[in-house]
Amino acid sequence: MAEKKMVEKFSMAELSRLRQELMQAGIDSRQAAELVIAFLTAHGYGADSTLVPDVLPRLEGIGCSVDCLQAELERVALVM
Repeated sequence: MAEKKMVEKFSMAELSRLRQELMQAGIDSRQAAELVIAFLTAHGYGADSTLVPDVLPRLEGIGCSVDCLQAELERVALVM
């Protein structure tokens, strides 16, 4: 039997707020990366800084749902 990985589910409100901040006009990719890293750090995680730039286009995209945000954050989050 395969062991299931326990994953923290961020609240819809937190993910929605993060998405709004990422979509603000005038935010550049460096600021967006810092925002994602700060979000994860505030929740007790580190972030793989080499992967953050790869997920930013999906996180900032119009079609990225709350589930999409959750999945992309899971890709870059590191347990501290």
